[in-house]
Amino acid sequence: MAFTSKNIFINLSVKDVNKSTTFFKELGFEFNPQFSDDTTSCMIISDNIFAMIMIEERFKGFSKKEIVDTTISAEAILSFSAESRDQVDEIVNKALASGGTSFSDVQDHGFMYIRGFQDLDGHLWEVAYIDESAINQK
Repeated sequence: MAFTSKNIFINLSVKDVNKSTTFFKELGFEFNPQFSDDTTSCMIISDNIFAMIMIEERFKGFSKKEIVDTTISAEAILSFSAESRDQVDEIVNKALASGGTSFSDVQDHGFMYIRGFQDLDGHLWEVAYIDESAINQK
């Protein structure tokens, strides 16, 4: 039997947990106060996907490796889906207006529309809309 996970937790180090929390709230994300404190915010991405945003000192308690300097290196590209092209633009435009920066050109493949941004700490995020009805057309 193949392994499937019930939940996904993404752990990210940040310089200032309050600024990062405010940034993502401006994009429309909600946070679970039960798993948030002065060092960590639990961002709800979906019913089963969460980003644990932690100050660097807290994050270091989970790994003996050096924390990646996201201003010069990419650790990952975190992608999530939107319900429409307009919602992709709305989320990315809010990110840019809230202090984020663009890291890639718009990708428009007809059936798939993607835009990306860097958050306040340089983590890379992509927002994608996939028109499933266009995928099945031949």
